Amino acid sequence: MVECLQTVAAKIKKPSAILMISAHWEANPIAITASATPKLIYDYYGFPEQAYQLTYPCAGQPQLANLVQQALATRNIDSKLDSQRGFDHGMFVPLKIMYPEADIPCVQISLHPSLDPLLHVEIGKALQHIDYDNLLIIGSGFTFHNMSAFGVTQSSDVNQQNQAFENWLVSTIADQTLTEQQREQQLLAWQQAPAARFNHPREEHLLPLHVCYGAAMCSRTEVFELNIANKRASMYLWQ
Repeated sequence: MVECLQTVAAKIKKPSAILMISAHWEANPIAITASATPKLIYDYYGFPEQAYQLTYPCAGQPQLANLVQQALATRNIDSKLDSQRGFDHGMFVPLKIMYPEADIPCVQISLHPSLDPLLHVEIGKALQHIDYDNLLIIGSGFTFHNMSAFGVTQSSDVNQQNQAFENWLVSTIADQTLTEQQREQQLLAWQQAPAARFNHPREEHLLPLHVCYGAAMCSRTEVFELNIANKRASMYLWQ
């Protein structure tokens, strides 16, 4: 995972700002960080003390936050600016790997607690309207997120269900013979994919991908297939 994130960062032009959709924040209406000096939220437990001493002193970008809110309004998506909330680990952990200098201003937006796939694709489509030069949009989640399956002994059944969903997801995002209407419909109907609910008992870690697809509306530029904690997973790059 670390190597892949570093590889992606090396492949793309260093952004002038980052907009992050994290699986670890849900709000109704959609919320957008608007502080110029956001703090970090250590929203995890049971880890070594060093995990709570991590720093990532990047600036916020209130101007970008306002542009995000305006963009969401173009598709009639309610949102609010949140000047109090900081950045959760879905934000600062990957960015500490990708851009350790913490010198790029960042804004984070929430998922909606309905976890409606159509709404999250629509959020991505709204983000296309942001007029901000060299903006990087990142969906921070995980294509496998059955936490109980991480703690069990490896079995062929677990591996088969994990691989079946990964095969479906990679094909859906990468198949250039699909029309965008077909690709979108497959993502909207993700629960019908093989072993969908085994891989995602709750889909908050999948939906950042829906937002990114909505912003791109095309087949990926590149797919990275990984083995993370003995589970198959994937990352996607659009340029």
